[in-house]
Amino acid sequence: MPQTLILASTSRYRAALLERLGLPFRVAAPRVAEDHRPGEGPAARALRLALAKAQAVAATHPDCWVLGSDQVADCDGRILEKPGTDANCREQLAACSGRSATFFTAAVLTQGGIASDRQHVDRTIVQFRHLSAAEIATYVKRDRPLDCAGGFRCEGLGIALFDGIDSADPTALIGLPLIWVAHALRDAGLDPLAAIQS
Repeated sequence: MPQTLILASTSRYRAALLERLGLPFRVAAPRVAEDHRPGEGPAARALRLALAKAQAVAATHPDCWVLGSDQVADCDGRILEKPGTDANCREQLAACSGRSATFFTAAVLTQGGIASDRQHVDRTIVQFRHLSAAEIATYVKRDRPLDCAGGFRCEGLGIALFDGIDSADPTALIGLPLIWVAHALRDAGLDPLAAIQS
């Protein structure tokens, strides 16, 4: 019987990324509070939340492989949340103008709630170019990135906001580090290429 894969996320971006690997999967809402703990660094927060999401779904699906993920962005010590409103998005992008932001994207693959060594945090550095208020307003109006950490979509018009991106995995910035995920799935016996061949 084929093993079942569940994505512990309601993010349409993560689901679209996972679809690239061609494996069948289901989506389940993890219902985990994405709170910030005092003194917790962004990489630690991303990994803690990815693990919590995976374990929350695995608790009710013990025979399935569950993939959890979370992303936390930091710019000069400020956590870049999902802006939610146009005003928040414009303010956040203005604060990043001419600066670099680091995005920590964590992923955890577990079965039965045991993560073992199948966990990873990808680090991507985004260098924002100097942005005018008019450019920011135009971008926010056109791309509507209100549900994206950092307030942009790099797979959309957001790419025009940058001077450069330093990353080992370009999919991590969108929300799921597919290079690592593919490795972890192969280790778990869910090989995307084998599935395509069969």
